[in-house]
Amino acid sequence: MARRPARPRDKATRRRAEDSVVVEQPSDRGRWVGGIHFSGFSLMMMALLVLGVVVLAPNLKALVEAGKRSYDDEGVAELLTAPESPVELTAQQVRERVLGVLAEEVRTMLDEGRAPLRRARSDAAGSVALVGGGPGPVDLLTLRARRLLAEADVVVADRLGATAVLDQLDPDVRVVHVGKSPGHHSVTQDGINALLVEEALAGRRVVRLKGGDPFVYGRGGEEVAACLDAGVPVEVVPGISSAVSVPQAAGIPVTHRGVASSVHIINGQSGVSPATLASLTDPTVTTVLLMGVRAFGEIAREALERGVADTLPVAFVESGHTEQQRTTRATLGTAEQTARAVGVRNPAVIVLGEVARPELLLPQALPAATGVVR
Repeated sequence: MARRPARPRDKATRRRAEDSVVVEQPSDRGRWVGGIHFSGFSLMMMALLVLGVVVLAPNLKALVEAGKRSYDDEGVAELLTAPESPVELTAQQVRERVLGVLAEEVRTMLDEGRAPLRRARSDAAGSVALVGGGPGPVDLLTLRARRLLAEADVVVADRLGATAVLDQLDPDVRVVHVGKSPGHHSVTQDGINALLVEEALAGRRVVRLKGGDPFVYGRGGEEVAACLDAGVPVEVVPGISSAVSVPQAAGIPVTHRGVASSVHIINGQSGVSPATLASLTDPTVTTVLLMGVRAFGEIAREALERGVADTLPVAFVESGHTEQQRTTRATLGTAEQTARAVGVRNPAVIVLGEVARPELLLPQALPAATGVVR
């Protein structure tokens, strides 16, 4: 960061110098932002200054006044215009341009959850937040989820969901992976519960980042109960459940006027209960099977034996909302063989019901793009 020129001793000369800033040709070093060139060090210092003020200042007026004082007192920015049009800016114009550019960058950081809010929180008490990570894309996280992640000291993360957000955390945020896959649990549920409580009692803010929604086959209720039993403050932030969002990504609405008016959600361990049998035989009900790839064959055979029509439409949606998304259509009578032939694998959501008919929303020859109905 370049120092300001020495202040002229003559008062009139000093006043003229203070009222204008002569902008010269920039060097190759630094960065262009909003038509202004910043040296690398001055950009960093100014960004840190404005970020701190935005996080701590109660209103925009405080931000502006602090920014003006910092410029007047410290001269933190070396400003140069674009090389093709050198101009002379007044000191007031310089200050306004600096604050405008940097305030916009700070707002973006806050919106995207990239601001290091852990350094500005009001208390040091430990707590746990169960955060629903949705089906995977980071931009499907809620704003509250992003803010809690920005405030976290520790993130306890599942295998699925918006795991890419972990790459955007501060380097000193500790990430503990406790993801489960079919037949393999790296950490037991009791172990996860104990970890959340231990970290919070040590005064840390903990985010339990889960795929989908914490309360839809996420065992979130058990984690909430463990925290409450230990006297740990806990909150739950909803996420978009894969039971709805993954079929949507394949152009399948789980309810559709005149076709399906209710939804029955089961997991692979549920089998064909009386409630599931009723849903499979009712044409107005959509049945959504989660974590059911391994168990599907047995469920399908049992349903057929108990009188469910073999023409019932079935759709397997693998890796929803990712570049690897694939949808396989069949009927209940052919679905087991079809899934085996094409190699359907987890993670997948299986939809059974009239909404799974390929021609319901989309032409049969035209697949849906990820998250887009074309």
